[in-house]
Amino acid sequence: MTCDLTHRNGATLDGVVISNKNDKTIVVRVERYTKHALIKKYQRTHKKYYAHDPGNECSVGDKVKIVEFRPVSRTKRWHLLSIVKKAV
Repeated sequence: MTCDLTHRNGATLDGVVISNKNDKTIVVRVERYTKHALIKKYQRTHKKYYAHDPGNECSVGDKVKIVEFRPVSRTKRWHLLSIVKKAV
């Protein structure tokens, strides 16, 4: 049961679910490629985001799309938009 948040203009991110132990909450790891300022090589960086999953439908390893949303709690400022690919 994903919410209909497609009309929102907030930022969207793609990532992988790394935890779903909390009730109605998932932790999503988003990876980016950034260029090192001195060496000029590209390196992978990552960040964790807490997202609201109202149906508890995500499992660890799922590729998901999350959207920026109003604060639900102290750490949750993102909402599950859709599951792109289920984990095997």
